[in-house]
Amino acid sequence: MANLQFSRNTKVFLKQGNNVWEIPVLDGYSFSQATNASEITLNEMADVDGNSRRARQMFNDSFAPAEWSFSSYARPNAGTVVEEALWANFVAANSYDGSAWANGVTVATNTTTFDFDDSNKTVLGTFDLFFVMGACGHADDNFNAASDLTIYKIADCVANEASIEFDIDGIATINWSGFGKVISEEVAFDASGAIARSVDSTSNFIRNRLTSLSLVENGTGGTTYGLTLTGGNITFTNNITFLTPETLCTVNQPLGHVTGTRSISGNFTCYLNTADNSSADLFENLIEDRNTVTNSHSLTFNIGGGSTPNMVVAMPTAHLEVPTHSIEDVISLEANFHALPSTISGTDEATIAYTGA
Repeated sequence: MANLQFSRNTKVFLKQGNNVWEIPVLDGYSFSQATNASEITLNEMADVDGNSRRARQMFNDSFAPAEWSFSSYARPNAGTVVEEALWANFVAANSYDGSAWANGVTVATNTTTFDFDDSNKTVLGTFDLFFVMGACGHADDNFNAASDLTIYKIADCVANEASIEFDIDGIATINWSGFGKVISEEVAFDASGAIARSVDSTSNFIRNRLTSLSLVENGTGGTTYGLTLTGGNITFTNNITFLTPETLCTVNQPLGHVTGTRSISGNFTCYLNTADNSSADLFENLIEDRNTVTNSHSLTFNIGGGSTPNMVVAMPTAHLEVPTHSIEDVISLEANFHALPSTISGTDEATIAYTGA
């Protein structure tokens, strides 16, 4: 047993430049890297003796980019966020000077806001991830693999997707995934002095049951709908592609990433309610509108409700699809939405604001 590693004893750290952040993750994290290979086969007829070569050859062409994923709780503090380094690198080609981020992050007394103003870039912020297995209960954060630890490093990572889940009975959770250049096993990693952002606090968790949605139709005389949610999801995607050369006689490694289309979308569910300006009216107004090819609604998800801690995701010009009915004991509706910028070159699809207690 002494030589085995267990997932629950793992600590995850993000390093960018000389700065290190501890990222508390949930069970179920993963990382992997595959090999791209070519198979060479022969397809020939028989010789005079009835023989035909049927063997094959395999050639390693390149390493695919490393893939990683894990989940973390959304945890705001007064003016800081536990997972701020992930969001900061998700929304911009960012850097940290020891006290503040260069782009996309605004810090007030109790609130930290992430925006996409600097996200129209071909590359985003990169960082290294360290998975230290066996770290729980270690004497200090200067880890050495010789002391029954296993340390894996994923170099030059980029955050590709962040998905916020707010099911009614849970704690607000963010599912992160992305890519990196290569996975390596390290002999040591010094996380002493890591930026912890109150990871040991028990007062900065956000309860989903308190979540509310403000939905307003944009335009003159736009309807304000009163909806009570039963669940939902918001997914932010950078659509990252990794570039890998194809040189012969070598196993090529990924060079780096480029960004694709930025996509912010999701769904919410609520019961079918026939009260004025509730979910039944929302369905009716959307299904009967034959003239609007792109509708526009202001959506504000107040995850955690009006009291702190909470997380507010605002999408001022979202396009709604016609909701679908779910026929169960209590009939409900599910509506898909797409956060769009005000112009095709805009970056104002959404803002993410954390407020601590």
